[in-house]
Amino acid sequence: MKTVITADHLFTPTQLVDGPVVLIDDGRVVDVGSRQAKEVPGNARHLDFPGLALAPGFIDIHVHGGAGHDVMEADDAALAAIERHMAKHGVTGYLATTVTAPTHRILKALDHLGRSIGRNIRQPQRAVPLGIHLEGPFISHAKRGVHPPENLVPPSTERLEAFWQASLGTIRMMTVAPEIPGAIETIHHARTLGIHSSLGHSDANYDQARAAIAAGADHATHTFNAMRALDHRDPGILGAVLAQDEVTADIIADGVHVHPSVVQLFLRAKGAARAVLITDAISAAGMPEGRYRLGDLEVDVKGDRCEYQGRLAGSVLTLDRAVRNVMSFAAWSLQEAIRLATFNPAQLLGAGHERGEVAPGRIADMVVLTGEGHVADTILAGNLVEL
Repeated sequence: MKTVITADHLFTPTQLVDGPVVLIDDGRVVDVGSRQAKEVPGNARHLDFPGLALAPGFIDIHVHGGAGHDVMEADDAALAAIERHMAKHGVTGYLATTVTAPTHRILKALDHLGRSIGRNIRQPQRAVPLGIHLEGPFISHAKRGVHPPENLVPPSTERLEAFWQASLGTIRMMTVAPEIPGAIETIHHARTLGIHSSLGHSDANYDQARAAIAAGADHATHTFNAMRALDHRDPGILGAVLAQDEVTADIIADGVHVHPSVVQLFLRAKGAARAVLITDAISAAGMPEGRYRLGDLEVDVKGDRCEYQGRLAGSVLTLDRAVRNVMSFAAWSLQEAIRLATFNPAQLLGAGHERGEVAPGRIADMVVLTGEGHVADTILAGNLVEL
């Protein structure tokens, strides 16, 4: 059955449509227009959202868990709980993000996630895993954060190939420290597999970061966090990431990981087309204060801070809140902020033909928002999620 959705506004997000009419058939958008130009079909199910705005569903390319569960659990029920939690906050697609752990634990998690993704079955009420983000073990000891030092290993094409095979070819991104021996060759190999190499957890200098970009690295992981500090005479990895237009970059805009004024500077440097919002959320997201797991670590959560032995360990941020924070921190409009959580991550992943935009041919995943950016409803393939 066809569905028609109407609202006060639509952020496509590259365009604003007042009084939109969005026609959906078989889970995909088939037509978009305004009520001034199009009539609401009478033979279709009608979902109307007066006083609210439509936007594409959010895409989180760095999320470890939520609702008390972690993607490293390699458990179907845990993954379902995480995906339902994300859908309630407007996220309709995501990269399941692993952490540094003993190799056999990473392989087990990759196998489970790869099979879940490979089934390619649209689950009602749940965000869709679009692939895997391998965060660790190819990272720097100096900037490892809370990643266990005993489980870090040098990057190599052989190790990446083993992870790739275990994931059934579903790894879409890996975080890598470019200064580690073997990193450049591994970045080259990742490119042949269609994996985006993201610079992060790194003490690289400027030249080392530039060499990685030349080799094919095209993104940066939670910019500023777990990176060599920026110095005006020694710009380091941050100087390369912020100055190079060929690199997109993501940021945890929770006001904890990065000061609001620095979020504003980041947005000015990368601009509306190259900045991406992430959550880096752990199992504690959506849960009360307490102790929760991140991989094999037990993390203490109080307020907006997640800490392991006094160091930040992920976040409890949700992507809808990150959008609102951009509006607050940088005085961006809702339409401008939405792009960083929809269109940009979809383009980065090469999924722009399917996601990140409300346009004909795209999957009908949308979020319904108030003017302040709060989620009123989430729509998955044209169907409402029960929030």
